[in-house]
Amino acid sequence: MSKLLSLLQNNRSIVIGVLLILMLFGIADVTRLPVESVPDISPQQVLVSVVAPGLATEEVEKLITFPIEASMSGIPGMIDLRSVSRSGISVVYVQFADDTDINLDRTYVGQRIQAARANISVPGLTINMGPLATGLGEIMQIQIHGTTQTLMDLNRIMTWTVVPQLKLIPGVADVNVNGGAEETFEIALDMARLNAFDLSVGDVFRAVDENNAVSGGAWIEHYAEQQIVAGRGLIRDLDDFGAIFVRAGPNGTALYLRDLGRISQAPRTRLGAVTRDNKGEIVNGVVMMQTGSNSGVTLAAIEEALPTIKKSLPLGVTLEPYYNRGTLTGKTIQTVKENLVIGAALVVFVLLVVIGDWRASLVIASVIPVALICAMVGIHHLGISANLLSLGAIDFGMIVDSSLVVVENTMAHRLREQKGDFRSLVVTSVCQVVRPVSFAILVIMMVYLPILTLTGIEGKMFRPMAQTVIIALMASLAYSILCVPVLTSIVLPFSKPHGDTLFINVLRRRYGPLVLWCEDHPKILFGSTAGIFLFSVFLAMRLGGEFIPQLQEGSLVVTQTRLPSASLKTSLHSVNLVERTLMSFPEVRTVVSNTGTSAIPTDPMGMNETDTFVFLKDPAEWKTASSQEELVTIFDKAVREQVPDSQFSWSQPVQMRMDDLLSGVRTQIAISIYGDDLGTLQDLGNKIVSVLNDIPGAADVAAQGSGSIPFLHVDIDRQAAARLNVRLQDVLDIVEAIGGHIGKPVVVNNALISTQVRLDPEVSNSRDKIAYLRVKRAGGGTVLLSQVARVVVEDGPPRISRDRIQRRMIVQANVRGRDLGSFVQAAQQAVGKQVHMPPGYRLIWEGQFRNLQSAMQRLSIVVPIALALIFGLLVVALSSVRLALLVFVNLPIAATGGIIALVLRGLPFSISAGIGFIALFGVAILNGVVLISYTQQQRKTGKSAAEAAFTAAEERFRPVMATAMVASLGFFPMAFSTNAGAEVERPLATVVIGGLVSSTLLTLLVLPSLYTRFMRKNS
Repeated sequence: MSKLLSLLQNNRSIVIGVLLILMLFGIADVTRLPVESVPDISPQQVLVSVVAPGLATEEVEKLITFPIEASMSGIPGMIDLRSVSRSGISVVYVQFADDTDINLDRTYVGQRIQAARANISVPGLTINMGPLATGLGEIMQIQIHGTTQTLMDLNRIMTWTVVPQLKLIPGVADVNVNGGAEETFEIALDMARLNAFDLSVGDVFRAVDENNAVSGGAWIEHYAEQQIVAGRGLIRDLDDFGAIFVRAGPNGTALYLRDLGRISQAPRTRLGAVTRDNKGEIVNGVVMMQTGSNSGVTLAAIEEALPTIKKSLPLGVTLEPYYNRGTLTGKTIQTVKENLVIGAALVVFVLLVVIGDWRASLVIASVIPVALICAMVGIHHLGISANLLSLGAIDFGMIVDSSLVVVENTMAHRLREQKGDFRSLVVTSVCQVVRPVSFAILVIMMVYLPILTLTGIEGKMFRPMAQTVIIALMASLAYSILCVPVLTSIVLPFSKPHGDTLFINVLRRRYGPLVLWCEDHPKILFGSTAGIFLFSVFLAMRLGGEFIPQLQEGSLVVTQTRLPSASLKTSLHSVNLVERTLMSFPEVRTVVSNTGTSAIPTDPMGMNETDTFVFLKDPAEWKTASSQEELVTIFDKAVREQVPDSQFSWSQPVQMRMDDLLSGVRTQIAISIYGDDLGTLQDLGNKIVSVLNDIPGAADVAAQGSGSIPFLHVDIDRQAAARLNVRLQDVLDIVEAIGGHIGKPVVVNNALISTQVRLDPEVSNSRDKIAYLRVKRAGGGTVLLSQVARVVVEDGPPRISRDRIQRRMIVQANVRGRDLGSFVQAAQQAVGKQVHMPPGYRLIWEGQFRNLQSAMQRLSIVVPIALALIFGLLVVALSSVRLALLVFVNLPIAATGGIIALVLRGLPFSISAGIGFIALFGVAILNGVVLISYTQQQRKTGKSAAEAAFTAAEERFRPVMATAMVASLGFFPMAFSTNAGAEVERPLATVVIGGLVSSTLLTLLVLPSLYTRFMRKNS
């Protein structure tokens, strides 16, 4: 090692040049690093959807969902299969293991879709595969405005002009168009005319489909040329549509489509609507980012393309982006930047105060940018984004530890040996500390290894954090050994040697008498230490727990649920009341409400369900409340007073998607009840809702898909139909025409417009009118529909959820004013006592707390193994089991400070806090090793155990204080920041700061006395 260090000293300019070149390459690489607010925890998932307007929920489940599920079963790598069936729509979620290739997974699903088509008996349906986007892929929302255009016009322009151009942008997977209505060329049939001309509805269906086609006749030779033969019978406009020939009339005259009803441009059956700011309906598009793309780059490309797209729009049509995920990302990354900058400044300040030499302090602090750039380059090439968790956990106090030891030891040698070659002195002093510094950094890295074993959601969130810290520590170690000695030999010769700084002198004068008192009063010292530890254990048992603290996104989502039978018109009236109430608050910037299901049904909702996105102003402008939690309470009270007949559930845009990915619902807790009978499932769900509502802290409790919706069933009487010579298909055609039969599309100005054949709503808007519709007989004439079918109104389920090909009812709930862990524990006890599960039915609790439990179970196994390995290393390094045990005494005392700090700040235990304890243990072990190692060196000089212990404590006072202060102050910005995203880092920083206080006190006050008694026999 000395030869290498001497070589570096003799080639200092080369070392500095290589370092600068590497940093320039690193900075260039970092500019391509993806930046996000939080890690994307989305599973490997492929969405399969089918839209079947008019089919009842149970028919959708039996005829569409079940055949698709059966076809998807057995795909390699599949780990879960969920589905949602609603009236007119089926969505199946196929989830794969995280280590599979999503493109290969989609290929498998595409192959199985072909098999599913053969098993679905409902004709004319299209099975669609969802876009290649994750659950957190919604990065921008854009509204389209028009001065004279109707909502149907705006929907067409958005779908066929704006969306195709957006999809050409790299990184954009698809654009989900919501609001307005899909335009169609419609014929509203007059049943009297049909009956007069002896036509069936099916005759009209066939006429429309057969009169909108082309054919190719290859080519013919004409002299020396070839001429392409093409037959064209396409519909070009509404006049062509009305001029479709249906059949010859009674007198040989032509009978056209326009003779059978009203021709118009009319909307297709709507599945939902979008409103904004209580100003009526709008049309918007939600941009979905491709899996693996960089959101920052994609958003920048969209912003660059929007001006060009706007130029292609008709006069008076404009685009307005009103939600950009980059805003949240920018705020959270700004928080990380501020914390890192302030943390680095505090570390430099502490170094100045403790070391007292600004040149030495800058040399030590120079490791910070180097380690940070190395960490960012490393995570870039590991496919990890820069986010609140990956970069937020870097503590510059730990990063500078190795450089601090190198420089501090060099300064101490220089103070003793002021003559001689300074470069040789640097090489000698560095060689003395290479081994202990490397060992200390290795120990800290090993403490982080258990985090790398986390799997699932918790692994996706916290593994990047550990990887970032480990890379930064490795870079800091390499820099401290290879570059810091070179910088030291260049810079420190200009500094004058000196002893302790004023700050250390003041502390040392108070430390001396205090440590002597501790030696004279061991019973009081050990008793009080044990008492505080036991008190912290008591506090820890009452902490409560949550997976991670909620990130305050600056936007809210409130899900409004009305009676399942509510119509779209009724729902929109209720939504307007909610929007008007929310817009009355000065904190609200804009409100956008999505009612029902969107074009790409990523989350199918009924007409009675609405997601209202509440975009807030900057917190500095808030007047009604000082925190987001208080704001939610006030908003919730206001909307419930205005709309008492609805249920409301509050969340945030990103949090809602995360909860949905965790458990299939938008709340923190999901209780899944599995069974076969829908009635029994609903009864059990209602009982659990009643139990949960009585538990303090319960909020937004509801059974998903409970209640019933009226279905108007037309059940064909086969015998009556046969007796009256009525074909079953003619009856089904009548039923389909009530909602509209969708035929081949028409191409108009680069837009595909569907054709639609439907009955005039005036003759089919009630049960009685439908029962009196006339159906054509095969031999001529007509009969009433009620003569060949039973037309009845019956209640049915609005939604059927399935998981692993088994029905389930989901009870959802949020927790407010209480920690999640204690609420779940109380809820499980109450439900277990009060709700009896019949044979064949089972209950599973899901949500964020399950991830907390999963992570803690794994860490409870892996952390002890890691600590045992560290203990073994300590035994080897210190050559004593007793000394290793002395170092390990630091861990429970360090945990004591962390627990007390959490309690004082009112924070529950979370995985973020758990990571804090892990980081704390590394620093605590490091400080213990520093003191014990130096004590053993003093023993070798012939001193007794007591003399060696207190001499070591006195002389190692400055490095121990320096290590503890830089580590704790480096976390101060995270602990006390109030910016966006700070709540996620706060538990981690709080634990480290509190733990370092207790750990440092133990190292300096208790450990010398413990050493004296442990090692007295060896005196």
